[in-house]
Amino acid sequence: MATNQELGARGEDLAVRHLEDIGLEVIERNWRHRSGELDIIARDGDTMVFVEVKTRSGIGYGTPAEAVTYTKQVRIRGLALSWLALQQGPWVQIRFDVIAIVVGRDDNPVITHIRAAF
Repeated sequence: MATNQELGARGEDLAVRHLEDIGLEVIERNWRHRSGELDIIARDGDTMVFVEVKTRSGIGYGTPAEAVTYTKQVRIRGLALSWLALQQGPWVQIRFDVIAIVVGRDDNPVITHIRAAF
């Protein structure tokens, strides 16, 4: 059985592949700041997309998307503003997506991409 860290890393790999498959350009992964980390930063045309990835081995403790609480959303917004302040925009739009992944016992991941989740 995979550790939580291994499961999370696998989920992020699956999320990157999914985003690239639908035409997004992944700019950064695991961008760290003193107040936290952004999982994936991508570009969708003129839109910068900040993606939170949640991976679970089941839904016994709730769905992965339910783990993106209001408090976490506020922190992600703040991190996104910090990242944007370090870049040379201009950005026409920004968007916050959630990719929720459930990897069951059959090892067949179910990926749910929630665009503009918050």
